[in-house]
Amino acid sequence: MIATQPQLDAVPSPFSLDNNDLYQRWRDQKLKDYPEKLGDILVEIDDPRKLTESEHAALLRSCRKANMVIYAGKTGTDPDPEIPLSLGRRFGLQDMNKNWLADETGLTSLTVRDEGVRQHYIPYTNKAINWHTDGYYNLASRQIHALNLHVVQQAATGGENALMDHEIAYILLREKNPDYIRALMSPHTLTIPPRIDEGGTVARGEEPGPVFSIMPSGDLHMRYTIRVNNVIWADDPLTREALAHLQEILHSDSPYVYRGRLEAGMGLVSNNVLHDRAAFTDDATHKRHYYRARYFDRLAGTSILDM
Repeated sequence: MIATQPQLDAVPSPFSLDNNDLYQRWRDQKLKDYPEKLGDILVEIDDPRKLTESEHAALLRSCRKANMVIYAGKTGTDPDPEIPLSLGRRFGLQDMNKNWLADETGLTSLTVRDEGVRQHYIPYTNKAINWHTDGYYNLASRQIHALNLHVVQQAATGGENALMDHEIAYILLREKNPDYIRALMSPHTLTIPPRIDEGGTVARGEEPGPVFSIMPSGDLHMRYTIRVNNVIWADDPLTREALAHLQEILHSDSPYVYRGRLEAGMGLVSNNVLHDRAAFTDDATHKRHYYRARYFDRLAGTSILDM
């Protein structure tokens, strides 16, 4: 028996199964004129370090509608970390997740590493990374709510990304079967096992939690990975069915799944939407380099309270 949804929402939320009328009104507004392809969430700008009011407004409109926007700037292969950092500040992002493999700036430089500790982690290889939201293994109190990417240099071939608004995933699952949402909101749906250091010390304890949760603001948060290794999923029929349907959506040709390749000077600003990465190949002049910025706060001006 799946536990009933915990009442975590401090304000009325369309993501609560108890607010069906509110959900239906929100859903209809959400789906009205929803972007149909990657180009519909692309905004051309000049220099992210000097974002104009009109540029910011265009970026914000897309983030309010789809929880993400792709920008195409004119900085090319300029590696200045201030490019993504200034964009984050413009969207009110202050609380950065400065993980232990990050640069001194707090940004993470995602490039292929052939030596050192980073070579053991998939983001620092040229391998494909399957669907996930960032920080799904974090403590419940330190969840990632905003994820930004900036491309300094693209690979010679490959490296495409797929993106999907987690609120759309919620809608498609709820429309199929509201009990899927109930199952994925269980506090023990997804458990990350403890991480043990080489010396036998517990570097991170076991971390159980839901896939979908409601923030105090009434907004939706998603914690997800499609991987099956080093994760523990709740083993009940309804959860398995819900996860299978989600995977079917993510691997489909749904118009809600955007696919494309970002080039130098382009980037993503998002409320930690679902995403993946294709495998890629570097050459002597094209070595893939992305800056990644993770934040514990959400993009300012994109809450359901702002709509």
